[in-house]
Amino acid sequence: MNVESIRDYCLSKDFVTESTPFDDVTLVFKVAGKMFALLPLDEVNLSINLKCDPEKAVTLREMYPSVKPGYHMNKNHWNTVFIDGTIEKKLILGWIDDSYQLVLKSLPRKSRQSLGLKD
Repeated sequence: MNVESIRDYCLSKDFVTESTPFDDVTLVFKVAGKMFALLPLDEVNLSINLKCDPEKAVTLREMYPSVKPGYHMNKNHWNTVFIDGTIEKKLILGWIDDSYQLVLKSLPRKSRQSLGLKD
């Protein structure tokens, strides 16, 4: 996996926008204005920050040495996943999906309805 493939995957999801609100080197992917992934472009070691259920976040950190508490994020809800070849692409894509769904489901009813989503 590389920056381009991760970026393309995040942008392929419905209602996703990309911006750089913090600096010029961190891509932020949002759904309805809420972050679900951050992708730093200037790091030597490729990584992505993903939102995660708190219990699952701890489990993933225990299972995978390349999964750490979210860098500069709420450690209970975010993981930093280092893309170093030790974790299968399929798993990482699944975690991106999980992060996206977690944020999408947490949107207020009005936001979900404005996107055409059912409750």
